[in-house]
Order: sequence, then structure tokens, then C-alpha cells
Amino acid sequence: MPERLVPVQASHRGAFGEFGGESRGLIDRTFRERIVLAGVVLGRDDPDRVDASMKELAQLVDTAGADPVASVLQQREAPDIATYVGSGKAAEIRDLSEQHDADTVVFDNELTPAQQGNLETILNRSALDRTAVILDIFAQNASSLEGRSQVELAQLRYRLPRLRSLGRTFSQQAGGIGTRGPGETQLEVDRRRLMSRIRKLEQDLARIRRNRATQSKARRRTSNRSVAIVGYTNAGKSTLLNCMTDANVLVGDRLFATLDATTRRLQLPGGEAFYFTDTVGFVRKLPHQLVEAFRSTLDVIVEADLLVHVVDASALDPYGDIEAVRSVLEEIGAGEIPELYVFNKSDIDPQIAKWLVEREESAIAVSARTGEGIDALLRMVGGRLRSATSEVCLEVPFDRGDILAMAYREGQVIQETSHSAGWCLKVRLDEGSLGRLTEFVSNESVS
Repeated sequence: MPERLVPVQASHRGAFGEFGGESRGLIDRTFRERIVLAGVVLGRDDPDRVDASMKELAQLVDTAGADPVASVLQQREAPDIATYVGSGKAAEIRDLSEQHDADTVVFDNELTPAQQGNLETILNRSALDRTAVILDIFAQNASSLEGRSQVELAQLRYRLPRLRSLGRTFSQQAGGIGTRGPGETQLEVDRRRLMSRIRKLEQDLARIRRNRATQSKARRRTSNRSVAIVGYTNAGKSTLLNCMTDANVLVGDRLFATLDATTRRLQLPGGEAFYFTDTVGFVRKLPHQLVEAFRSTLDVIVEADLLVHVVDASALDPYGDIEAVRSVLEEIGAGEIPELYVFNKSDIDPQIAKWLVEREESAIAVSARTGEGIDALLRMVGGRLRSATSEVCLEVPFDRGDILAMAYREGQVIQETSHSAGWCLKVRLDEGSLGRLTEFVSNESVS
């Protein structure tokens, strides 16, 4: 059983930023906290993008279980080193918080540990950033052992530089040479315990990642192709997977409803099979700690042959969502994998969905809720996967039924005939399968 971490005591009502040695939320759930939101438009930032980000922050806070009661937006050329917003604006936010009886102030921008500490002193209440809220939501939704470990690791990495001394020391009472002294401060004890727990979680997740790599190799040996569903959170990825495969994945109209990757085997209309994997949703300013902690889960994206990029066609800023997803794909090394854009929720506004599809080279509009466009999507996925295969003719002797079975199992058999010496097949194969069947390849065409 992991050792229990000593929590840092919070002096304010609503300990929105405290967590210990297990995956749990950052919010005190005995009541819904009242939150003031604060954002900054820096330099040449697009004000509309910042406004959209603030609205999303309000959604995140609500998803985390708190109530946004006021919002402040400041424009400045650069962040203040000490408080990010400047002491004057910080005092203004404090007055607004007192006016609305707010428990916590949440900043849309990432705060350094020093800025967070200075702000809490000025505001006389907890000050958090967007990262803390996202970590809290992940902590609520993690269900599997791997998911809980990943979230806890991200939480502890976030907390480590933010540990603050309680001003207490524990003196050693025993006598003798070498035994007298001030002892360890509580801060040092907390830091040591956090580091120990972080190392343990990193080892556990490294082992899970090795096991996942072994499973991935086994799947690749079957030559079934891999398709990963990626997209912004709440774009409808899990609903799409359920619609296509009857996966029965949890679906919720909220941010980050599912965190664990789910893989299902699916048969395409042409007969070939592939693995379809739903992955965790992305969001603007996704914390780096989460990307690193979820590396083992995100490996399924890096190893995919095709990415089905699901976009909410009814979103206020669909291209902003696409940009946020693309930035994470680049960060994890999946930026060069072929993509197919799927504009979901087309039933809400068909005209907007059609307009979005026309702007992309490889895209389709669907409604995972009604099933509209799903058959066309499957045909398009099959076409994209087949474009990466080669069409060849195989001459298979009658006594090599194992090779005939392999051709049907690993490729798409387009035509089969027989003659006195054996079977003659026209089949589509990927590079790996083609290499295993090279000795049976014939230059003759099937009549």
C-alpha cells in the first residue's frame, strides 16, 4: 500500500489546490465553490480567441464541480513577473472576489509557483490556474488503474514545485553525538515523499507501456491496420466508436467524460479488418504534465496507420479546436500520420458541416448520434487504408492451405480462381504481409 502523503494545509475555505498520495480531485466536494475567473490578453493575442478560452474555462470549472460567479479580463503587453496581472489588478480581483463571496480565483493563464503564492497573499484566498482545474477533472474521471496512476503522476509533478513550508520543524529528542539537530522540516518530508511516490508511479507506468508495446507488436503481426480516433474533448469520439462498433463506451455531454483508451476490431465493407481505438480528448492549453503522464496511452496514436480526427461541427471555433489537437499531435510525434477529418454533429447545422467539409481535402460530415454518414465514413476509411497497400497476384499450391488462409486473414482477396497446380489470388496486402508472401507472388494477372 502506498505511503500516505502529508497534505499541505490550506488557510482558505475551498482547498481547491490540495491533493495527496492518491488520485483524487482538487476541489472540496462538500459544497460547490464560488469561483472568479481571470484572464489576460497578452501583446498580439487575438481577443476573440482569449474570450473563447475564458468561456471554455468557465465550462471546465463547472465540470470540476464549482460555480463561476464573475470574470475579469485584462490586457497587457507582458505578464508581471511577481503576480502575472500586476499588483493593482490583483487588488481589484480581490475586491471583486470579496464582493461575490468567492472562495477561489482561477486564472486562464499558467502561473508559476511564485506567482501563485504571491497572488494568494494578495487575494487572501486560493489562486489556481487552468492546469489545476484540468487535473482536477481528470482525477474525477479516471477509472482504470492505469488512468488513476497517470492522473496522480501529473498531479504530483504539478504539486512538487508548489510545496510551501508550514514554518514547522521537528526537533530530534534523542541524545548522543550526531543525533542532535533541527531535524527535517515538514517541507522536506513532503518533498521526499512526493519524489518517492513519483518514482514509483513512473516505474509502474513504464511497465504498462512495455506491456502495451508487446500487445501492439502482436497486433501488427496479424497485419490488421490500426486507426485512432483523436479530437477535442466532447467532440463525440466515444459516441462515434459506439456507433461504429457497439463498443458500449461511456458517453457524456461533458468535458473529458472518458480517459482510458478503448480498442475494438472492426470489419470494413471490403472484408478487411482493422483496430479502431478511442483516445482521450484534448483541450486548449493541455497541461504538459498530462501529456507526459499519459504517454503510454497516447502511444496508440503514434503507432496508428490513420487518424480519424473528430471535430464538433457545431462548436463556436472548430478551427481553434483543430489547432489545439494538432499541437498535441506534434508534441507526441504523431504530426505526420495521415488524417481524415470527421465533422461530427452535422445534424445540428447541416449547412455549416457541409461548408467545413468543402474546405478540407479529406473530410466527411457525420452524425454519430443519428448514424448519418457512418457507412460513407467506413468506406472512406477503407479507401484510405487500401491506398497504403499493394495489389498483387499470388500462386498458392493446393498443399499450402495455410498460405491461402493467411492471404484471407491479412489482406483483402479481390478475386480467386484455381487451376491444376493450385489457387490463383488477386489480393491487396500491406508491406509487412507482402514481405511474408513474396515467394508466392506471380507476375501473371488473374483472368
